[in-house]
Amino acid sequence: MNAYVFPGQGSQFPGMGKDLYDQYRIAKILFESANKILDFDITKIMFEGTKEELKQTRVTQPAIYIYSVIVTKIMGSKFQPDALAGHSLGEFSALAAAETISFDSGLKLVSQRAKAMQKACDIKDGTMAAILGLEDEKVVEICEQTHGSVVAANFNCPGQLVISGSVTAVESACESIKAAGAKRTILLPVGGAFHSPLMEPAKIELANAIKNTDFSTPICPIYQNVVANAVTEPIEIQKNLIAQLTGPVRWTQSINTMIKEGVTSFIDVGPGKVLLGLVSKISDKVEVYVL
Repeated sequence: MNAYVFPGQGSQFPGMGKDLYDQYRIAKILFESANKILDFDITKIMFEGTKEELKQTRVTQPAIYIYSVIVTKIMGSKFQPDALAGHSLGEFSALAAAETISFDSGLKLVSQRAKAMQKACDIKDGTMAAILGLEDEKVVEICEQTHGSVVAANFNCPGQLVISGSVTAVESACESIKAAGAKRTILLPVGGAFHSPLMEPAKIELANAIKNTDFSTPICPIYQNVVANAVTEPIEIQKNLIAQLTGPVRWTQSINTMIKEGVTSFIDVGPGKVLLGLVSKISDKVEVYVL
């Protein structure tokens, strides 16, 4: 069995998608459609923009979604997944690839998600920190014992976890985590506390948009972040997608579940090679590829 996995924020790069636009008619059609839907020339930023311009949340999230979904459209009938998963934002790309939502609907949701998250960041300062070299259970325990709002947000692979919350709580948790034996704690250059309770305002806003979007049964099971299990029921998919904004990305758990249920190869779809590296660290008994 093979699984296609889709990356999230951070995998963008200057010039992304220009080769696809130049070579494939379907790519050109979808890029031009994206410009109209977003009401700004995102293709110009993707093809010609700087790293800083691409880092804007309103640009980054739609750009990665557009690129990832176009790759699957170019594959056409060769795109035959047995399972799908997406890391955070990548879950929207997976849903579009699975024909659960249309390209247009997915792009509108991703754009609304990006704007809603930015608004939530403006309401309350938050941050995130990468934790290296400490057991997940210990990190979770320390977060629970720390005063203030801080949670385990991304379970990326064994020995690599991201925590998220208010600035003071994250900094305090990092001190305790270092004292508990972590190899490193790294404050990340992000504008907010993603996948934490501080994203509640964004969750409420996005929930309305998701509930007003048509969702169909996917062409294959989707392993969603917050439950780390296969889901095929549209209503359940919507519920998990809403919960994702304040819930953790259980990537390690999702990949392990997929392997347990028969997946033997993973194909990293989209910009960058981040997920290839994470999957390789989760298991050395599977094959990994990049499109």
